[in-house]
Amino acid sequence: MDWGTELWDQFEVLERHTQWGLDLLDKYVKFVKERAEVEQAYAKQLRSLVKKYLPKRPTKDDPEVKFSQQQSFVQLLQEVNDFAGQRELVAESLGIRVCLELAKYSQEMKQERKMHFQEGRRAQQQLENGFKQLETSKRKFERDCREAEKAAHTAERLDQDINATKADVEKAKQQAHLRNHMAEESKNEYAAQLQRFNRDQAHFYFSQMPQIFDKLQDMDERRATRLGAGYGLLSEAELQVVPIIGKCLEGMKVAAESVDAKNDSQVLIELHKSGFARPGDLEFEDFSQVMSRVPSDSSLGTPDGRPELRAASSRSRPKRWPFGKKNKTVVTEDFSHLPPEQQRKRLQQQLEERNRELQKEEDQREALKKMKDVYEKTPQMGDPASLEPRIAETLGNIERLKLEVQKYEAWLAEAESRVLSNRGDSLSRHSRPPDPPATAPPDSSSSSNSGSQDNKESSSEEPPSEEGQDTPIYTEFDEDFEEPASPIGQCVAIYHFEGSSEGTISMSEGEDLSLMEEDKGDGWTRVRRKQGGEGYVPTSYLQVTLN
Repeated sequence: MDWGTELWDQFEVLERHTQWGLDLLDKYVKFVKERAEVEQAYAKQLRSLVKKYLPKRPTKDDPEVKFSQQQSFVQLLQEVNDFAGQRELVAESLGIRVCLELAKYSQEMKQERKMHFQEGRRAQQQLENGFKQLETSKRKFERDCREAEKAAHTAERLDQDINATKADVEKAKQQAHLRNHMAEESKNEYAAQLQRFNRDQAHFYFSQMPQIFDKLQDMDERRATRLGAGYGLLSEAELQVVPIIGKCLEGMKVAAESVDAKNDSQVLIELHKSGFARPGDLEFEDFSQVMSRVPSDSSLGTPDGRPELRAASSRSRPKRWPFGKKNKTVVTEDFSHLPPEQQRKRLQQQLEERNRELQKEEDQREALKKMKDVYEKTPQMGDPASLEPRIAETLGNIERLKLEVQKYEAWLAEAESRVLSNRGDSLSRHSRPPDPPATAPPDSSSSSNSGSQDNKESSSEEPPSEEGQDTPIYTEFDEDFEEPASPIGQCVAIYHFEGSSEGTISMSEGEDLSLMEEDKGDGWTRVRRKQGGEGYVPTSYLQVTLN
């Protein structure tokens, strides 16, 4: 079934239908254009959102990037950014394959439709002109017939009239004959015109217009097919990016699963671990002993005879209270202002950077040497002397970097030794015994006749080898004393001590001892073993409990 056969008389209907089809095509093009604008705006907003939440600092300067949570968030933002890129591809595909191509096709269809309807109107105009000519010849034939009949009646009437002259009768007969001849010519002309019109009309309705309608049908079907393909492009543009969008969504899922809470806790430790050993126990400052002690001429003290307070020295002792306010530090080249662990890491980073720069300069030096050899062998390629300044500059950089590498290696070795030392103290504060006092222990014979009256100061559990500790201060002792009949306290040996010098006594780590005499300020304390035997041991090797 075709339009030329079934719709031969629906010229206006076909005109309205084809116009509606082209309007629908233009409407779809406009819809896709606005859809592409929506996609473009969506992608732009997504990119702005990603840019807003991406880290502002460079990755190497941002310690937060080491946490899996931050890495996952950045990966999530990157996937969203890639997703926005796919939306831009959809908008671009719709704009080019649909908007531009269909808009161009719509213009071509409009031109073709206009041409077909102009051809149809020309055919209609020709048929109307033929019909007008037919009507004109018909009216002329009718008029001539009436004139011929009238002339025949006039000639017959004059022929029967006895009063009419022969000349009038002849004239009337000639007139009737002329009119009859004219009517006969008009008849022939009308017949020919009618035959011509019928032929043109048959050609118009059975050949010419059906062909035009068939062309319009073909045009409209091609337009509809192209429009359907345009509908498919809408989904095809989406399907093309579905695999990439799927990968983006999969990447978001992987980012979510990459969050490792345990690892983040370890990263926090690595970032902020100071490397310092935990502070030891604070010493008990017994100010009451100073108040009750009576100075003697032979006692040690200040020049004016007043005893020197131990607390005075404790004020100058550096404090390491972890919850206090931190003073503003001055940044140094060797990062000594940082805690040991952080110093080691920063020095390691600087050393690696210097090594990379050094390797780069050495590679450049080798390349310049090869280029110089080529220039020397092939002078037309270049002047070897022109490379000398660059070679000299490279050698200077290499020497400078080697010195810096040596400097950082030395600093790093020192920092690592500090870290290892502090790490050992952190694992076990008493794993290494402190050094015994530099002074010799009191003589055992004289110690039996001397003792302390009120100087009952318990020693600290923390080893006195900590950096920044003050040396023991002088304390006042009385000259004469009576040896206690019983122990004045108990103590536990923190370390093993081999009493090899005169007046000392050996003890094992963890051994319970009786405190017979407190430290007089020289670093030695007299103890008694349970199995018998008395002697002096280093005060710092004991944990003392007074009765």
